Amino acid sequence: MRFSGLRVLREGLTGNRGWTAHWRDPEPRPAYDIVIIGGGGHGLATAYYLAREHGLSNIAVLEKGYLGGGNVGRNTTIVRANYGLPGNSEFYSHSLKLWEGLEQELNFNVMHSQRGVLNLFHSDGQRDASVRRGNAMVNQGDDAILLDREGVRRMVPYLDFDNARFPVYGGLYHPRGGTARHDAVAWGYARGADQRGVDLIQNCEVTGIDVENGAVTGVQTTRGAIRAKKVGIVVAGRSSQVAALAGMRLPIESHVLQAFVTEGLKPLIDTVVTFGMGHFYISQSDKGGLVFGGDIDMYASYAARGNLPAVEHVMEAGMTLMPMIGKARVLRSWGGIMDMTPDGSPIIDKAGIDGLFLNCGWCYGGFKAVPGSGHCFAHLIATGQPHAAAAQFRLDRFRTGVGIMDEEGTGAQHNLH
Repeated sequence: MRFSGLRVLREGLTGNRGWTAHWRDPEPRPAYDIVIIGGGGHGLATAYYLAREHGLSNIAVLEKGYLGGGNVGRNTTIVRANYGLPGNSEFYSHSLKLWEGLEQELNFNVMHSQRGVLNLFHSDGQRDASVRRGNAMVNQGDDAILLDREGVRRMVPYLDFDNARFPVYGGLYHPRGGTARHDAVAWGYARGADQRGVDLIQNCEVTGIDVENGAVTGVQTTRGAIRAKKVGIVVAGRSSQVAALAGMRLPIESHVLQAFVTEGLKPLIDTVVTFGMGHFYISQSDKGGLVFGGDIDMYASYAARGNLPAVEHVMEAGMTLMPMIGKARVLRSWGGIMDMTPDGSPIIDKAGIDGLFLNCGWCYGGFKAVPGSGHCFAHLIATGQPHAAAAQFRLDRFRTGVGIMDEEGTGAQHNLH
């Protein structure tokens, strides 16, 4: 089933009776060449690129709940490539290029909107840091525009520019950044993988990973044992728990990150705005709701819900930056479980057990990384060699100290990233 304007028109005129399911609901087979644990954005993208780029189809994606029910459906939908450190910069640039062709490739509307990302700065030191970051972005081949105070005012005049504590000095604008519909990204990759023969198996929790003589041989699940030559772990905040099934201890802490959405409002915010003196970011959805978030809840947890002090902290930052939103009613909030590494950068690497591969540690950066993560992880699984764009996302950097990528310069404390 392909989508087109003509098809949508025809179905609308005939009662929408011609649509078919986007993907199959198969029973798990006894054995596969590759098993991907985790049916979120990263896992589905990995399966899709394994099939599309490497011609592999004897693949299963195992999801303990429903496809897209984890972090890919619990985020603020921001897409950007404004990283400064070597390793991160190349990867997110690679991912953004994949985003820009994603809808045509998948034949699916993921509502990718390059409305721009504006990072504000509020001091001379932050201006200097933004200049360095912007130069790194431009050197990487991405776009960055340094705006002074008046340049920001022309773009977003509704901010509180003269806040006594945090006056707006200017901003770093990334025009190719923006947002996408999180659910649609999962659905598009799921549909594309299914069309290429991948089995997407829902309600199938992995309860064990079988290892014999230093090599993975399969997995145990709530729907029976499944043999596999290769297994990829792509389970975000559950990475430590699933890796422990293979006897591994990962340098990961899991923390809750809350997000919020207001009632629908008339078009107001046409870009993504981030507050430099408080971890706060906001955009407006196509339905009109203001979508925003801030810091993680600062304590380790596997509960996909947050606490009220963090809610208060985020609301304070929002009111400081743009007091006008104070009368908007918050309709709902949700929490995602972040897999936080000691340096704030991800891991895409072999696990040290033959045939077992890791994709984790995305911290705040998971959604915008979906295409790049899937593309690079598929390359690693298929070829045994890291993709050039993800070559520095090694697991052993936390053992050796070589290649640490502390993008924010906050040290080795997981919850500060």
